[in-house]
Amino acid sequence: MTTASPSVPTTLSRIFRSLLVPVLALLTALLLGAVVMLLSGDNPLVAYQGLWEGAFGSGRAWATTVRKIVPFTLAGLSVAVAFKAGLFNIGAAGQFLMGSVFSVFIGVNFEGLPAYIHLPLALLFGILGGMLWGAIPGILKVYTGAHEVIVTIMLNYVASLFAGWTVYAGGTQGQRPGPLWDPTAGAISETPDVLMSARIPWLFEPPYRVHYGVFIALFAVIFIWWLIYKTTIGFEIRTVGQNLRAARYAGMRVNWILIFTIALAGGLAGLAGAIETLGLNHKFAPEFGGGVGFDGITVALLGQTHPFGVLLAAFLFGAMDAGAARMQFQSGVAADIIQVIQALILAMVAAPAIIRMIYRIRQVPAETDATKLSQGWGGS
Repeated sequence: MTTASPSVPTTLSRIFRSLLVPVLALLTALLLGAVVMLLSGDNPLVAYQGLWEGAFGSGRAWATTVRKIVPFTLAGLSVAVAFKAGLFNIGAAGQFLMGSVFSVFIGVNFEGLPAYIHLPLALLFGILGGMLWGAIPGILKVYTGAHEVIVTIMLNYVASLFAGWTVYAGGTQGQRPGPLWDPTAGAISETPDVLMSARIPWLFEPPYRVHYGVFIALFAVIFIWWLIYKTTIGFEIRTVGQNLRAARYAGMRVNWILIFTIALAGGLAGLAGAIETLGLNHKFAPEFGGGVGFDGITVALLGQTHPFGVLLAAFLFGAMDAGAARMQFQSGVAADIIQVIQALILAMVAAPAIIRMIYRIRQVPAETDATKLSQGWGGS
């Protein structure tokens, strides 16, 4: 069955409709954030001016924003890819940590390897660490029926404890230190610095500290877009996510697709941890994990789970994170207000019906891949 390609106006209209609700959700969250600041006695105009200057007001501000886009993008892609198969990957935080640990293991060992082998190997192990941690809930879901939300949340704690054990500094009771602990760090739990041959080179050297991991993240966005929308396996992933029964009826390998998709999601989060370790921190300590994995949920939802939408949402979150300190210094507002705004964005995006009701937007039903399949569309 052949179909005509959509016209340019139709495509632009579809893009506009897909962006309208997230943009209105963002503006609504900023307005509500301003109300919170007013109620606490702060000036929202001064605060948002400080936020803008902290994110874009200088070369170093831009560098900080760009640097922070990388983990947000990859964590957002991790959650978005899982969503495409109807899976909720709440485990990006743990997968991020496993990617960090696996990559730093390679990074601090194998001295003498040339950089063109050592660095790709360390990145690959970071991806494998995340994929391993992502595959576990996929396998349990397929073969035991365990819900991936519960399993991934629990595995976050396991990953955190495991990562902490690898760099444990030991104690006064004779406890053995972790296998990756740096003996020169004293009582500090951290690894040695990764070898120079395993470090991602600087794109802009300190004080800007922007590394070539930016291009790895951009490549990941393009690759995931191509995989999801231009390949047969991407069509299968989307169909499984939209109608599991239709996918089974069509003879798709549903169990394999579910395991592969959440493992791929874990690999993306693991890559985020590897890039942060090899490109920015040059070592691993438990506190370096931060909340990037959980922020990926908001980034994915704000980006409508589309790879390029995720990139735009990551840019927004990178800017907000970069500008938080300047915002606090200039206006006196608590830095935690950024987290309040991010939470409001998540609430607005997660409940699009509220935005449509407030702004009287009519919802246009979208044609899904499962619908295409039932109508005899044989490709993606």
